[in-house]
Amino acid sequence: MSASTTAIETGSRRRKLQALGVLCGFTAGAWLGAAEAPTKLVTTGLSPMVVSLAMVVGVFLARWTLPTLVQGTSYVFEDVRQAPHLVVWAVLAGCLWAVANTLTIFAIRDIGLSIAFPLWNTNSLLGVVWGVLLFGELRGAGARRWFGVVGGALVMFLGALLLARTSATQAPVGHAWRGVLAALGAGAMWGTMYIPYRKAYLTGMNPLSFVTFFTFGELGMMGTLAVVHSGGASSLFAQLSAARPVLFWLLAGGFVWVIGDLFQQYAAKYVGISRGIPLSNTNQLWGLLWGTLVFGELASASGASRALVIGGSLLMAAGAALIALSSATEGEYSKWEEAAQRECDRYGVNREYTQARLYGHEHGSVRRARSWLDWLLLTAAAAIVFWFAVQARAPELHVNFSVMLVLILASLVLLIGSAAALFRLTKFN
Repeated sequence: MSASTTAIETGSRRRKLQALGVLCGFTAGAWLGAAEAPTKLVTTGLSPMVVSLAMVVGVFLARWTLPTLVQGTSYVFEDVRQAPHLVVWAVLAGCLWAVANTLTIFAIRDIGLSIAFPLWNTNSLLGVVWGVLLFGELRGAGARRWFGVVGGALVMFLGALLLARTSATQAPVGHAWRGVLAALGAGAMWGTMYIPYRKAYLTGMNPLSFVTFFTFGELGMMGTLAVVHSGGASSLFAQLSAARPVLFWLLAGGFVWVIGDLFQQYAAKYVGISRGIPLSNTNQLWGLLWGTLVFGELASASGASRALVIGGSLLMAAGAALIALSSATEGEYSKWEEAAQRECDRYGVNREYTQARLYGHEHGSVRRARSWLDWLLLTAAAAIVFWFAVQARAPELHVNFSVMLVLILASLVLLIGSAAALFRLTKFN
């Protein structure tokens, strides 16, 4: 095969992976938006710590069962053997996620879902900064793409300012800026969390393997925060027992969040964090739909306030679109490959393994195989979810079920389409 033919095939695959990353980003937005709906239970009087801990337990179960179902535990452990240092980075990312998720619960309690969502999605700004500074994203991309990404970030920031201004008039007296700060703090934590993401995928680790160990940091940090904030383990256990009828819905929220997060991981892998994270942050529009149309937020707000919320969300979405549509060039891909080589040299990772995974190919050293451990994990997770499900009771929330069904169906269509494309092109690599 000639060098020109190889270059053409490589360029064609890059374009396909770019399109796949964009599709995964949109799917992530839909499912990450839906995952926050159960956090509305905080408005019924549940402690934010109970809500967050229950969701993280659901996340923990999902992060083991979904990779086990798709790839198998032997695949995950063999993948980790190629780059064992990434386990530490995965746990660190999980700790950051747990703190950020807890802050979002406080934000929702104080300023509502439809306003808090876009504020914490300022993590896109940090994603751009870290992508450029640490991983060579946008270097060699050209002036037009720089303008698209930087201009999009500024538009998103303007949208966040509009929403913060609106929240000051819509939130409970004395609580508005506390909620704003909690949402922005969550954005800062999540923006920093994307550094381990990008390190993992430049090195070659499969997203399904990375999230498996990510969850230990999540559960460990969240458990510690919940015990300390609740005044001890016995007090926390009493709160969890009292909330037993609604814990299933929070666990389900954790499962939904993991589906969205997995597609966000694939978006970060194939279009970078400076593009993939803004794309997945279209969850702000899904959050707006869930908050206003399903749960009736802003029902009593003035027309001017509603216009500001909608305008701010649309501005942030437009900024995200500008960033996402600024596709990577050949020059930028070369910088990505240089960053991947640095990771290989620093940690002694097999270069062929990294190069294959960078373009969504499988490496011969990793095999898929089922074992008794796989079926044990799947059975245990199913039993735990079933136990909570039989005790579940419908929460006392005003919900528009017709709109909710439409949003669920739209999310399922995106999920099926993205999963099919991901399997066809990369076999979930």
